[in-house]
Amino acid sequence: MIRVKIMACGLNFADLLMCQGKYQDTPEPPFTLGMEVAGVVDALGPDTDGPAVGSRVAVFGGQGGLAEYGCFPANRAVLLPDDMSFDDAAALQIAYGTSHLALDYKARLQPGETLLVLGAAGGVGLTAVEIGHAMGAKVIACARGAEKLEVARRAGADHLIDAASEDIRERVRALGGADVVYDPVGGDQFKSAFRACNPEARLLPIGFASGDVPQIPANHLLVKNLTVMGLYWGGYLAFKPEVVTDSLATLLSWHREGRIKPHVSHALPLAQAGDGLELLRSRKSTGKVVIRPHE
Repeated sequence: MIRVKIMACGLNFADLLMCQGKYQDTPEPPFTLGMEVAGVVDALGPDTDGPAVGSRVAVFGGQGGLAEYGCFPANRAVLLPDDMSFDDAAALQIAYGTSHLALDYKARLQPGETLLVLGAAGGVGLTAVEIGHAMGAKVIACARGAEKLEVARRAGADHLIDAASEDIRERVRALGGADVVYDPVGGDQFKSAFRACNPEARLLPIGFASGDVPQIPANHLLVKNLTVMGLYWGGYLAFKPEVVTDSLATLLSWHREGRIKPHVSHALPLAQAGDGLELLRSRKSTGKVVIRPHE
């Protein structure tokens, strides 16, 4: 085990689900929220060789991040480049990791294909826009309101759909249909996207921020030869961890090259962690909300 002085903790929608006991990996209470952190190793446990004390690291702990210090398994720590901020590192792991695994490892997104991203200004949706653009796709971003759509446009979206006022199905079909759908929202938006898919499209249910888990009609999958691929990023750590570590290595390389840049809309002190969670719940944030325990 290593002890980390936590300099930044990224908040996730999963933290809200844990509060309600609805997340697939909710720990037994009592527990401390905060799934992903960045900071400095300040102590090593018995029989732990490293990372060395003083190392700058990012850690996916699954819990324990909303604290000034936390103890985590050493094999969960990733060394950070000296020029990478703690805020960026705390914002990168789950959101970018989820989108990269979904689009590259699972959907095999190809240059020139059309990617439809729902919830495109949220914590994971915005990273899907950015990564889809980096992979050479034509990106259609769907979000609510002009302000959020502008954030998605700056991240690389080619086309914008306002979910509050436009018909998603008709707009996507007018743009040539979707080859890959990235969906952290669920509900009616999933149904509209489903009906706007091209033959052999791949649909990626990432989460259900709407609170409505869509039921997929299997007979409709047959008509267009569609494929639905679920993805739970943290699940790979249990049975295929090299998929996650290889992906994170790629993302750190992309960050160094300037191909991706985490968007942090709010950085708050630990005393305002509750306010940060409320920003997620009310969908008033864009990109990531980060908590700085030592600020």
